[in-house]
Amino acid sequence: MPEGPTVRRFSSLVSPFVGQQVVKVGGSTKQIALQDVMGRWIHDCQVQGKKLYIAFGCCKTREAASADAQEQGDEEEEEEKSLCDPAPSDSSSPSTSHLSTASKEDDSSCTWLRFHFGLYGSIRANEIARAKQGNKRGDWKDPTPRLILHFTSGGFLVFYNCRIHWCSSPDVEPSCDILSPEFDKKKALSVLSAPKPVCITLMDQRHFSGVGNIIKNEILYLAGVHPLSLGSLVPADTLSALIDHAISFTAQWYRNKMQGEPMHYHIYMKESCEKGHKVVKESIGPPCGLKRLTWYCPTCQELAQPKEPT
Repeated sequence: MPEGPTVRRFSSLVSPFVGQQVVKVGGSTKQIALQDVMGRWIHDCQVQGKKLYIAFGCCKTREAASADAQEQGDEEEEEEKSLCDPAPSDSSSPSTSHLSTASKEDDSSCTWLRFHFGLYGSIRANEIARAKQGNKRGDWKDPTPRLILHFTSGGFLVFYNCRIHWCSSPDVEPSCDILSPEFDKKKALSVLSAPKPVCITLMDQRHFSGVGNIIKNEILYLAGVHPLSLGSLVPADTLSALIDHAISFTAQWYRNKMQGEPMHYHIYMKESCEKGHKVVKESIGPPCGLKRLTWYCPTCQELAQPKEPT
């Protein structure tokens, strides 16, 4: 599924539609009733790791109402100038009243849609995804949109391969989000020091929200840490370096995505590491959980061993 940097880029596609009203809805999803979105206004967009949250309200946002009020005030001012009449003392009252009402409704009627994307999940703004290759039967079929939102501006958003659910508020915890400036390194270090394989801990979204399989593989290699090393056996300074790599790698990946540039991988899906050693590919995961393909170099990433008693 898309990792933190990709979902952040999805958010950047949604943000320009904040303050706009949905005028037409489509898509194949059965997880929500499409008519529940019709006529609503997008108020906000937030990200937590791999999840995207979009707030919908029954009225305009404060910013949209303020912009309309300003526009209305400018039109009235121009009209008054053209009539050469002095501006009445209460000329702004209709606009102010409109903004005040919108602001009050804004706070009380906002609900959120949570999007959790699948392996090939994506968002397109003002375009439809097209098939890049034939399927197993040789058919060239375009991906089926789960949700399509059309707006008053004439623009539209298309959501693919995602689970969609209503929620009362976004489950956002910046201290656990690897791309947040508020990410808590001290807390992350404490979690990584547990006596369990570091590759499993890194994939725990409760503590490393936004870290996915690609990020996990890359930062373990960059820090020289074997994926099956128990965190309790890895030196604290090495674990700290691992966290630093997680922050810098995800930040660079996000910058590349926003600039439309490819990301250079050091070990992910490689047959040999950058030093020429043979790379091992292995499915690793918790005993009763999902096993993820993991690439690592046993030479550059030595398995941490317990210290022998002196």
